[in-house]
Amino acid sequence: MAQSTKIEYKHPEVLVETQWLDKHLSDPNVRIIEVDYDSKANYLLGHIRGAVLADWKKDINHSLSRDILTKENYENLLQRFGLDDDSKTLVLYGDFNNWFAAFAFWVFKYYGYKDVRLLNGGRKKWLEEDKEITKEIPNYPKGMFNLGESFAPDSSIRIFLSDIKDSLVSRRRFQIRLVDVRSPDEYHGRITAPPEYPTEHAQRAGHIPGASNIPWAQVLNDDGTFKTFEELSKLYEAKGIHPDNEVITYCRIGERSSHTWFVLKYLLGYPDVKNYDGSWTEWGNLIGNPIEKDSI
Repeated sequence: MAQSTKIEYKHPEVLVETQWLDKHLSDPNVRIIEVDYDSKANYLLGHIRGAVLADWKKDINHSLSRDILTKENYENLLQRFGLDDDSKTLVLYGDFNNWFAAFAFWVFKYYGYKDVRLLNGGRKKWLEEDKEITKEIPNYPKGMFNLGESFAPDSSIRIFLSDIKDSLVSRRRFQIRLVDVRSPDEYHGRITAPPEYPTEHAQRAGHIPGASNIPWAQVLNDDGTFKTFEELSKLYEAKGIHPDNEVITYCRIGERSSHTWFVLKYLLGYPDVKNYDGSWTEWGNLIGNPIEKDSI
């Protein structure tokens, strides 16, 4: 009987294991960033040595517009992290199974950072393996990071509400695949926010018409690491999500959908995957927006 060969992820370079990071804690070419929704319950209680904090609510989002941080704020953030350019490797990890780290990964790619990686298993796995943590907050000299006046973000990985609405009433609807990564209860309209943090409710419950429900958690093993290429491929193809589709991921506020966007684009190598970061908080609050909702 021929021995089966495990297929590697399409872009394995975007993932680092805890063992790899443990050996690179003092590497001057690596900058570690913990991305938290609740830093008081995580980073401030102890973090990986050398890691700087990116507070998802304050640093990765614009506090007034509820949009991702501006180009200028992105530059300021990376300067605060001691970066002069994008020559260093950024390793992101965080709470909530790397939801918000994946969102930051997506934002950094939107703004063109070359070498960004996720810690496979995130904060959870690092702590479960009893690896080194500290409460000491690093103080790196302020960097000179600047994108330049002519810089344009990567619009191929982001989509807006108007684009999705237009696609639902055009021939494009036959090519796109909407992936709702929320829980079945959110998708079917029984609740409007996950129990983990029940804030930012939408006025209406349900899902975008035609969307398939593939909850984000189905891509993970019990220890928080990603499942194999084969397992992930079967998961999405069983729902009719194929590499030749234009795929759009969404959730409630864009963080869980960034996690799935990461899986589809980098682990499976789908060429055309966009994250709808406005997600259900935007879609479900807009008067007249089409929704589907199961009878309860």
